[in-house]
Amino acid sequence: MQSTASFWEAAKVAFDSLRGSKLRSFLTLLGIILSTTTLISVMSAINGLENYIATSATTMGNEGFQVVRFAPVGNFDPRSFQEAQRKNPQLGPEEFEYLKGRLTLVREAAMSVQRGVTVGYDGDQVQGVVLFGNSDNGAIMTNTEITIGRYFSDTEVRHKVPVVFIGADIKERFFPAVDPLGKRLMVAGQPFDVIGVGKPKGSLFGSSQDNYVSIPIENYFKMYGSRTGIGYNFFAKDNAHLSQAMEEVEVAMRAYRHLLPGDKSNFNVLSSDTLVSAFNAITGAIQGAALGIVAVFMVVGGVVIMNIMLAVVSERTREIGVRKSVGARSQDILNQFLVESSVLALMGGLIGVGISWLASVVVTRFFGFPMKLPLSGVAVGVFLSTAVGLFFGIYPARQAAKLDPIVALRAES
Repeated sequence: MQSTASFWEAAKVAFDSLRGSKLRSFLTLLGIILSTTTLISVMSAINGLENYIATSATTMGNEGFQVVRFAPVGNFDPRSFQEAQRKNPQLGPEEFEYLKGRLTLVREAAMSVQRGVTVGYDGDQVQGVVLFGNSDNGAIMTNTEITIGRYFSDTEVRHKVPVVFIGADIKERFFPAVDPLGKRLMVAGQPFDVIGVGKPKGSLFGSSQDNYVSIPIENYFKMYGSRTGIGYNFFAKDNAHLSQAMEEVEVAMRAYRHLLPGDKSNFNVLSSDTLVSAFNAITGAIQGAALGIVAVFMVVGGVVIMNIMLAVVSERTREIGVRKSVGARSQDILNQFLVESSVLALMGGLIGVGISWLASVVVTRFFGFPMKLPLSGVAVGVFLSTAVGLFFGIYPARQAAKLDPIVALRAES
């Protein structure tokens, strides 16, 4: 009990000291604040991105996968990537029809392609709208919910019927207070009749996901050709057959392209797990770099705390002598200065947490970057800052505890 009482007495003295030197305490904390803010901000950004990718960035779900011409996944090699850009053949409609006729483990298959266009209505125009060319099951493949009207049909795709499905931004821009169905929209100078509107998806990285129009892919081919930019999207029968379905597609494509057993595939088959694994590899490197920066800041902050605490010990030499002369033990003095340095660093950690939280709110709300403050990051940041204060406060605290009370009383105040 006596030990606990002396500890809290030391804590009270430490808090009084901190309150009495606010500016010096704050300047001492800058290194800890910077390190904690950096650590938690990086963890917030990565945590937010992981959640986004897991829930909505890849619309494939746990049964879907894609075939693309090339993709920088796995151990990224710039030279191999450039070689793939030169040598990998474009995906095309003929190859897709060949696949559809031979796949047994796939329940949905679609082609997709996109580009930026200008969209207009009644003399008003919007540039930079994303134009999607999709199959009739495009809404299913992209997890797009319909709020008004419908998506286009297989018949409309095959007969190149000029119909368009629009995003929420396009609806609000051209038809804010009227029913858009049946209205004629100009897409890249070509007339299309609106048949449906998608449910808003919000923004990502400051860019709206609702600024799009989707037309039958055969109309897209008619306008721009079918030689570049095509991707294949598939849903396996169920998650249990995902790996087998991916292998089936890969074998069929290699057969279509006459690749020999030892030849490297000149395309990429990607599942959501593949993308998440690639993302984790990238973020692992980012986290490693961030930890290095944080370590430097923490050491600098700790050294500053140690220097300040040594100066505090020198300033309070007479006070220490007085306390010892009236019965304070060396352990009490040691506790006082350890608590003071730890509390100092803890306050820096808490300020860093507050700045990180504010930054995550501002960035998410105004820039659309999905930051999410993780509780584990808060715990790690607060623990590390307190530990740094404790570690770098040991030497000054021991110096204070070892002072001879008679010598200390002789010191000038």
